[in-house]
Amino acid sequence: MINGCDAVDRGQMHMREAGRRWMPLGLALVCLLSMKWVEAHRWEAQEPADVSPLAAGQSKADGAGRGLRFRLVERSHRHIPSPPGAPSAHANAIAALPNGDLLAYWWAGQRESAPDVRIFMSRFSAGQWSAPAAVVERQALGGELGHGVRRLGNPVPWVAHDGRVHLFVVATGLGGWAAARIVQLTSVDQGRRFAAIRVLPLSPLFNTSVLVRNNPVATVDGGWLLPAYFELGNKFGMLVSFDRDGEPRWLSRIGSSTAALQPAIVSTSPTQMVAVMRSHGTPHRLQKATSGDGGRNWQDQPESELLNLGTAAAAVRLTGGAFVLAHNDMPSSAGTARQRLRLSTSIDARRWVRLLDVRSGVPDDEFSYPSMLQVGGQLHLTYTDQREAIAHAVFDILPIPDLP
Repeated sequence: MINGCDAVDRGQMHMREAGRRWMPLGLALVCLLSMKWVEAHRWEAQEPADVSPLAAGQSKADGAGRGLRFRLVERSHRHIPSPPGAPSAHANAIAALPNGDLLAYWWAGQRESAPDVRIFMSRFSAGQWSAPAAVVERQALGGELGHGVRRLGNPVPWVAHDGRVHLFVVATGLGGWAAARIVQLTSVDQGRRFAAIRVLPLSPLFNTSVLVRNNPVATVDGGWLLPAYFELGNKFGMLVSFDRDGEPRWLSRIGSSTAALQPAIVSTSPTQMVAVMRSHGTPHRLQKATSGDGGRNWQDQPESELLNLGTAAAAVRLTGGAFVLAHNDMPSSAGTARQRLRLSTSIDARRWVRLLDVRSGVPDDEFSYPSMLQVGGQLHLTYTDQREAIAHAVFDILPIPDLP
């Protein structure tokens, strides 16, 4: 005879076994549903006639032809001040205010996903970084959203045409990063204090499993295009279009790859764009996709010749027409593959040549997750230094004169 407790125990055991059998199928179904939803979904917002990406230097027809006629000379290299009592720092991103000051945002705390992790900011003005200030805290954010926030992750800032600073932050409820959502916050005081606006509606699975990493790209109508990526099971890049007021208007999937994430976007013309993406799995090379209609539709391209093992890259187009890529170009056998941070350059954002090595260490060193901006005649690069601090390097962009 089986007593009630035995029956319950056996029933629970059968349910667990059934759950294990059905979990892979359920996960595959969720991934398929998410991919199809992204491919088909559009917000019902009125769009201006022209939402093409704004390409730096696009008015200079010969800019790309002169693309490699420059060199970078390091002017300074330092750490952004770290918050006291926070031994770990990672995932910074930078933006420029209209006066040329820089804003840097990153997370810091005891370790990744720790309960004390907060989003910090520092402002670079007159050659100095300000003391770090916490701008997003998980409990306060949870109160604004009306539900709990378990962990905070990658922040990405954008300075809009009206001076408002938009901050996109990865936040999770239950689960890990695969259960992440993107929260949009805004600031009217140059990025010092933020208010939550919305959780972006990017996934049919309770808006989860979508994250951000890299800087947006401006559009000619005053809006911007935010790179994002889906991470649950299959991994793929996404692009979110915003109007000049910060309202989301359309969403696209970047290519058909299921093993590419953390896209870095650059505009090569008013309608053409290139996405360079972190590779998940083999081949261990940066992945590529192109768009000919301003980011609405994407076509996969052969993988880059550049090595990549589970690390994020950043890309920027200089006003002279050249492209610069910051990346960890290391083989999979080299420790964490993040011990060398390299800058490469290109005239078309497809074929790259080495420019210089920013940092080069030994296996298990980490110089990773770069962010880049050009301000005037200088290139600003920030990156994670050993998971302990955020480093900032400034390079003068100097032309190479033509030979007589």
